[in-house]
Amino acid sequence: MQYEAVIGLEVHAELQTKSKMFCGCPVVDATKAEPNTAVCPVCSGMPGVLPVVNKKAVEYALRVALALNCQVARTSIFARKNYFYPDLPKGYQISQYEQPLAENGELIIDTPQGEKTIRIRRVHMEEDTGKLTHVIPEEDEPYSLVDLNRSGVSLLEIVSEPDLSTPDEVTSYASGLRDIVRTLGVNSGDMEKGVIRFEANVSIRPVGYKELGTRVEIKNLNTFRGMERAIRYEFQRQSALLDAGLPVIQETLGWDETLGVTYSQRGKEEAHDYRYFPEPDLPPLLVEKEWIDKIRSQLPELPRARMLRLQQKYALPIDEARMLSADLNILQFFETCAQLDPTLSPKTIANWICGQLFAWFNISDESITTTKIQAQDLVELLNLTQSNRINQTTAKSVLEVMLLTGKHAATIIAEQNLEQVSDQVEIEEMVMRVLVENPDQMSAYLNGKETLENWFFGQIMRLAGGKANPSIIKNILNEKLKKLKSASPSK
Repeated sequence: MQYEAVIGLEVHAELQTKSKMFCGCPVVDATKAEPNTAVCPVCSGMPGVLPVVNKKAVEYALRVALALNCQVARTSIFARKNYFYPDLPKGYQISQYEQPLAENGELIIDTPQGEKTIRIRRVHMEEDTGKLTHVIPEEDEPYSLVDLNRSGVSLLEIVSEPDLSTPDEVTSYASGLRDIVRTLGVNSGDMEKGVIRFEANVSIRPVGYKELGTRVEIKNLNTFRGMERAIRYEFQRQSALLDAGLPVIQETLGWDETLGVTYSQRGKEEAHDYRYFPEPDLPPLLVEKEWIDKIRSQLPELPRARMLRLQQKYALPIDEARMLSADLNILQFFETCAQLDPTLSPKTIANWICGQLFAWFNISDESITTTKIQAQDLVELLNLTQSNRINQTTAKSVLEVMLLTGKHAATIIAEQNLEQVSDQVEIEEMVMRVLVENPDQMSAYLNGKETLENWFFGQIMRLAGGKANPSIIKNILNEKLKKLKSASPSK
């Protein structure tokens, strides 16, 4: 039987506030700070303390809710979500349940079939838990350490409806959501540091059926690749169970990236298992309409709107427009380049940013804000290429030196004598030298192996040290080969 997947995504995004959700403890980098150094009686769950709502966290949550076109509740209620786990010092989590901050939003994604609207069920606020480190010594009993630095950090949960059907759609939705929170300045989007975490609810059903299958929840997916692999694996696992006449058990799963398999963590709880009830220490959260309108008016241009604008204004392909629009600093760099020299093709600028610059950022761990070159430096390099002072291959090498040293392109070209050779007589001499010094290849070409023309081109460019004008080489080489072939007895 053929099956289809039904997928919903829960996204937990830490809000970039200076202090935690309900206390004045600073928010610290969990990967750098010493354990349990940003903790107070409130976030460590001491008896008798009272929480106070962080107003900036509410503002950040409203930004996200409005960007997702949600209906914002003028009154929302915090609740206690009761469960016992070592990283939850109070024995409950302050969250929102029956009356969340916002509901009924949407996010548009692109699929091979066109645009698809993914419904947002709810956006609500809560506090984060602590962090557990599990230690397994070689000889002694295993144990776990608790770090409460993250406990109480402002957390936003965004829950989609089960409108996603494929791993690619899930990635498109998740990356689109991450781009939004980064653009709004409420979250860095750094998945490796765990400041944004994804949980996928996956079920399958026979193609054409309307009834939902039994769902499982895959917890703490922190890479897009891992999320895709986990969903594909789970689809295959559930399909095999149904084909064998076995039931899918509703449960919470983990994902083992090394083995490439999901594994059972615990039975999946229902809402009543958490025994939700209104938080008695917090009054209802009242949000004034004037505040909502003010925040709405201050929203920046969102990633999808930026992408569509880039497509229309600069005639860019959708993939490049999406890459350039995902990060506001990248977008500003691109548009500055385009404004500095309107004679440069926007597609050429986009190709260099999405290709060479992005490749450099991946290997160097730099970003557009830390790189040694500015927009005018890239424009200078592209102008030198366009005016044929250097060719594309040389330009890539020059850019690498620019990124390493911060020097201008013209300076590097002069220092290393990289200016392109365009003298026709000089290039013709190199063409003839290569043809004469490779008689076996010349004979094979004349006997029909015409693909050797590309080999000859490579040898000539090598002889020129990569500095010869490619178009002039091609013209002269093609002309010489035609003459030799027409004069060949084997013709």
